[in-house]
Amino acid sequence: MTMGTDKDMAAFTALTDPSVYVVTAAADGQRAGCLVGFASQCSLEPVRFAVWLSKANHTYRLARKARTLAVHLLPRHRHDLAERFGSLCSDRTDKFSDLDWHEGPDGAVILSDALAWFVGTVHDRFDGGDHVAFLLDPVAAHAPAGPDEQQAPPLSLDDAGDITAGHPA
Repeated sequence: MTMGTDKDMAAFTALTDPSVYVVTAAADGQRAGCLVGFASQCSLEPVRFAVWLSKANHTYRLARKARTLAVHLLPRHRHDLAERFGSLCSDRTDKFSDLDWHEGPDGAVILSDALAWFVGTVHDRFDGGDHVAFLLDPVAAHAPAGPDEQQAPPLSLDDAGDITAGHPA
């Protein structure tokens, strides 16, 4: 079997079924957010996390100006939020209208219905082709503390597989 084809990589990544994230950015009096399938902690000391934003995405253009980004895990039952942030265009729609959110550090946009979230200062950016990695230094975070807080599983890439990206044409 020859590796390296798109079909082979799709089969490989299907085995992992990673979480998806909503990444929000705020800069110049604007806010934007998008659904992200490429993200991971990438360093232990110091703790760092990378999120990859599509260059075709309005959130990417705003994130280039932002000093911080907020990264949210969604509970599995909030497919509606994933669809909102994955299928609508921020440059045409206010994705935050009618949503419960608040400001975090440095004006970051925090979604109240997230399972967990963190805000990270943009440490660096790396071009990876059609996506750019934003390397983040976490400055604030919230996650369920234990059995007293409801712990739903996070929404996964497979759960969100029916969402068609809402990039501008």
